[in-house]
Amino acid sequence: MPRPLTHPQRLQNAAFLEALRRTGNARLAARELGVHRATFTKRRARHAAFAAEWDATLAAAHAAFALAGGTRQPEPKRAPDPNSLALTDADQWRAQLRTGGGEPVITRTASGRLQLRLSPPDRMTRAATQAFLTALAATANVRLSAAAAGYAHTSIYARRKADPAFARQMDEARRIGLERLEAAMLEAATAAQDAEGPDAAWQHSLDANPIPPLTAAQAMQLLARHKRNEQHDEVDAIMRRRIPWELKRELLQARLEREKREEKQADARHARARSRAKRYETTGNWRRPNEPAPIVLPPLDQVTGWSKADPEKKPHREDVALFGGWRIGDWVKQGRG
Repeated sequence: MPRPLTHPQRLQNAAFLEALRRTGNARLAARELGVHRATFTKRRARHAAFAAEWDATLAAAHAAFALAGGTRQPEPKRAPDPNSLALTDADQWRAQLRTGGGEPVITRTASGRLQLRLSPPDRMTRAATQAFLTALAATANVRLSAAAAGYAHTSIYARRKADPAFARQMDEARRIGLERLEAAMLEAATAAQDAEGPDAAWQHSLDANPIPPLTAAQAMQLLARHKRNEQHDEVDAIMRRRIPWELKRELLQARLEREKREEKQADARHARARSRAKRYETTGNWRRPNEPAPIVLPPLDQVTGWSKADPEKKPHREDVALFGGWRIGDWVKQGRG
């Protein structure tokens, strides 16, 4: 039989549970009270009533975070002052992309529960995520977009693996970038016979974030690689698996439902585009009321360090795009050169 809690201990437990309700993090709640977390964990192990209150408080905190919108990325602890003369525009831009350490952020633990944590330094902020997705929608190039946001592409893929919501946003941004690249190529091909020439067609297709200069072979190779990854035959892969037919049928049905859902999302995007076009025709402004201003990145063609290709090296065949997997020696041996 454990010793009953004293009155100061009960008051301390109440303060701890209040902090736990706000944060969902036992370590952070104990730190706010200036008490080591082991004090409360040992007390929890001895007193079943305190353990039950602990679990109920964690459930309430998780529900509150979920109702508030789920996970939240950290914002810079000290946002740069736009009126400050000590910082240049580049310094202000970089200061918004990384955390300084200690910013509150809502994360999901391994058990799936949401809790409040203090962000370590040099982590990606919400502004950095928006900058990366904006660059990806303009280029369809993960390495270039990561370099534009000030991060390595390995950090982007690590976060994609850990954050399904970010993975969906990344896929959507890359899809938009590929559509923009296809539209630019079609416009350049259509305007090739005009008096202005293809160079002017590329210039007319640029928005706030222009597509970096690409040759026709590079653009075709980039599109073909993405199409090859996206158009992998999932049906054959499912049918070749040694699993019961009932499970195969469920997988095929899930694939069909996903395609229908993607078609509905595409129809919704087209409807929003038509509404924007109608608003532009009537008001001269395509932005909706209270819509945030567009994110304007530095010139993407000036971002360096994103490609390992030698810019001084000339292609072996400028009129032929060698797609992934082919070697020049094999190409010549098979009489394709």
